[in-house]
Amino acid sequence: MKINKLTASFGKLENESLSFHDGLNVIYAPNESGKSTWCAFIRAMLYGVDSSERARSGYLPDKLRYAPWSGAPMEGRMDLTADGCDITITRSTRQKNAPMREFSAVYTGSSVPVEGLNGSNAGEMLTGVSKDVFRRSAFVEQGTVAVTGSPELEKRISAIVSTGEEQTSYSEADERLRQWQRKRRYNRRGMLPELEAKMDETQRRLHLMDGSMQDAENLEAQLESTRQRCQQLEQQVTESRKRQRREALDRLSAGRAETEKCSAAHDAAMAELSARREEMRGSRFGLRPVHEVEEQVDRDLDTLNGLKADAARKPRILLPLLFFLLAVVAAAVYARVESIPIIIGAAVFCVAALVFLLRYTREKQAVNLALEQRRQLLKKYQANTPGDITAALAEHRRLAETVQAADAQERRCRLAFENARELQQSLEESAMAELDFDRGSSEAARLGRELTRARAEAQHLSQQLAQLNGRLAAMGDPLVLSSDLRCMQEEYDIISKEYEAIDLAVETLREADREIQSRFSPELGRVAAEYMSAVTGGRYADVLINRDFTAKTRTAGDAVARDAEFLSAGTLDLMYLAVRLAVCELALPQGESCPLIIDDALVNLDEERQQQAMTLLAQIARKRQVILFTCRRLQEEEA
Repeated sequence: MKINKLTASFGKLENESLSFHDGLNVIYAPNESGKSTWCAFIRAMLYGVDSSERARSGYLPDKLRYAPWSGAPMEGRMDLTADGCDITITRSTRQKNAPMREFSAVYTGSSVPVEGLNGSNAGEMLTGVSKDVFRRSAFVEQGTVAVTGSPELEKRISAIVSTGEEQTSYSEADERLRQWQRKRRYNRRGMLPELEAKMDETQRRLHLMDGSMQDAENLEAQLESTRQRCQQLEQQVTESRKRQRREALDRLSAGRAETEKCSAAHDAAMAELSARREEMRGSRFGLRPVHEVEEQVDRDLDTLNGLKADAARKPRILLPLLFFLLAVVAAAVYARVESIPIIIGAAVFCVAALVFLLRYTREKQAVNLALEQRRQLLKKYQANTPGDITAALAEHRRLAETVQAADAQERRCRLAFENARELQQSLEESAMAELDFDRGSSEAARLGRELTRARAEAQHLSQQLAQLNGRLAAMGDPLVLSSDLRCMQEEYDIISKEYEAIDLAVETLREADREIQSRFSPELGRVAAEYMSAVTGGRYADVLINRDFTAKTRTAGDAVARDAEFLSAGTLDLMYLAVRLAVCELALPQGESCPLIIDDALVNLDEERQQQAMTLLAQIARKRQVILFTCRRLQEEEA
């Protein structure tokens, strides 16, 4: 197969074209000019674009990465030569979610379709290998020179070194067998661990059922004993409460009788006190205190005695009359004699008569006032004589003494009533406390609390028994569980034997794979060593390739091969390029060869080794078309 021309609307390529010729094609272009895009386009034209891939962290599928920047549909055309015929294949997009799904293949310059060539098998029919093998052999992407193993490549290798059958792969067979193993046992998962868990659970349930049955019997015995104790306590509580109620009622009745007696005595004392006070209120002095009445009576008696003395005085009228007669006589003499001294004497006698008359008048008024005041004081006491007042005071003293005696009796009766009432209240509180059969401290209360605890215990035992019986019922029949355990043990033995057989098959397959590798790896290493020696000027003579296609190389003078970690970047790229070229030579079909597509695989080489690598590629280009994309200018003669 040879690629002649490409026309692409793919990524940054907008209907751009690229032509190729036989042998070595070197396409120089700077970075970000579309070299990797052309490589991806070649792969897409041969094998299509996988529309099922989804974007994820750090990865963008081709359907998104290479969507045309212009927004046009993804499409392209490839002109090629295969089996001596010029063929034109095209891929276009009808639905946006299925880019380049529409495929056609016709003979170039005509509309005659190529029979048997379609979008799903075009790459494999043209190159002779699957997409996976193509990417690990003839398609060298930028930064992925190293070859990685895969089931498809293993099938190809197996076909080369054995019967030619490409339908088997050690990795696939090994993975299938290990899947069967993991299905039966993988860490704590699989059929065997599940059976082990089920058997352990069944044995645990059987053991638990045995213990639970014994616990149920013990609980039933405890429940029956607790119920009998509850019956005894109920009888004791009933009798104790009856006796306690009767004793409390007797004490309350006696207390009420005493309280009623004291209440009646107090009522009588109150009545007597009220009568005595009413009698005293009706007396001459009323309810006034005795000391106050005595003080007033003493003052009023003293006043009466003084008024009596004042009233007993006799005013003398003789002097006023005498001076009045003298004044008259002097006036008569003056009338006869008309002597000034006589008239003066008459005037003096007249004034003296008036003075003594005024004095007499005042004394008379004082006597009358004393009599009137004395009469008013006696009237105040409704008495005729001071003796009546003294008698009234004595009566008042007597009445006050009777009131005082009645009041003292009332206080004594009230105190007795209050004491009786307090005693009654105390008896009632005591009775309430005694009749409080929940929180009280009496025997009945204590027995009641003990009965409550016994009932709670019985209820708790009953609940435990019900739960235990429920768990026993949920666990199932012990006979059925024992039968299931035997069946699981038989199944476990069968699966264990299967696991051992699969393990033997895995080991046998591994031995067979070692045999295949021992037949393929030396040849692959020999070819890779030839290529490695060619591109390094004979410096590196051997290449040792592991099963996973990791490699190490040895210089001509070294006794030990060097791992990839000890090689420079350029030498590492050369080693893996040699391995990939060896894979291409041995794994790709021997007939019409497919092109070798290389994207910037020589960027880490110095000029000398780059020239050696180009010389090697030119030699390979004599057998197959080589398309090399590079960002470094190479000499034309190398191309």
